[in-house]
Amino acid sequence: MMRPMKLAGSELMFGEGSLEYIKTSVRCKKAFIVIGGHAVERNGSLDRVEEYFHDGGAETFVFKGVEPDPHFSTVSRGAQSMLEQKPDLICALGGGSVMDAAKTMWVMYEHPELKELDQILHTKPLPKLRTKARFMCIPTTSGTASEVSRSVVITDDEKGRKHGLGDMEMMPDIAICDPDVTKSMPQHVTAETGMDALTHAVEALVSNRANYVADILATAAAVDIVTWLPKAYANGDDIQAREMMCDASMTAGLAFTNVSLGIDHSMAQTIGGFFPIAHGRICAILLPYTIEWNSRDEWAKKRYADLADKMGATDLAQLVRDLNTQLEIPNTVKDAGIDEEAYLNNLQEMAETSLHDGCTKTNPVIPTVPEFADLLKKAYYGA
Repeated sequence: MMRPMKLAGSELMFGEGSLEYIKTSVRCKKAFIVIGGHAVERNGSLDRVEEYFHDGGAETFVFKGVEPDPHFSTVSRGAQSMLEQKPDLICALGGGSVMDAAKTMWVMYEHPELKELDQILHTKPLPKLRTKARFMCIPTTSGTASEVSRSVVITDDEKGRKHGLGDMEMMPDIAICDPDVTKSMPQHVTAETGMDALTHAVEALVSNRANYVADILATAAAVDIVTWLPKAYANGDDIQAREMMCDASMTAGLAFTNVSLGIDHSMAQTIGGFFPIAHGRICAILLPYTIEWNSRDEWAKKRYADLADKMGATDLAQLVRDLNTQLEIPNTVKDAGIDEEAYLNNLQEMAETSLHDGCTKTNPVIPTVPEFADLLKKAYYGA
């Protein structure tokens, strides 16, 4: 089935100093700024963003407190605040969790009749947005690419499980990828979000929806991430490395939001719903195992080999393992500290959940439930 591509929203800004675009070109009366913790306040990013809005003649309102793996209760509070404030622009300033939460708040602000998470998840296609506000993202990490994606992941409050939703209607209108905003990322966040971006690129390249344009984007992103992520990890003040990671993360996002992902994300999202582990960290741990499993497909195997060759290597899975070691990311789920008994007790349910995850259907080979269980065990103990 042929699918139209959408490469970001109407305005995509990137490069050092691009944050000033708010002052010169973003027109609104009231900006509703969504943030997570205090990091963007401590490093001055929030002050700069508010100042640029004020210079452009806009009011600002700040909604604080989006947690990692945002819960629907937080999203509901934010949507209610939007209904009270009536902004004409929503600005997500933060990492993937902040951007995902703000996107979902936006949906509920535009359509207050959608009050429950199940309603939003099962309303397909989503109703039209932008009747009340446009949506802007300013990523503070280089990994999730939510600033150019159609997807969100929200956690339900009852079971603590993660739920994904994708719809092109949720593509942000404006994305500003300024590396200066990412400089204060802690070292472990640099590593984990960077590996999430690499996983996006690698999975897009072997998606069964892969196409000429997405291949170009995914390949360029993957090669640049392998080159520049270790440098950004070693020195967070290296503005060239930060800028290359911003651009590569965004480029990987342009690829995967059009052709989707694969079983690495199916399992990572599932494991993350059962156990407290950073999304990028579990993606990185799983990636060598999914590369090896998918290599039973000759087309995927050749694509992995071609990509490895462009990176000066012969074995892509081993390259990823070596990169994980360099970034101080463990190579097994067990070494990540997840309890063995709890993991094995949930193995069957995790295998079933992984099969039904939306990313599985675009993997080059679809595992069965027993095959998912076997792969989850291999990733836990190491093969």
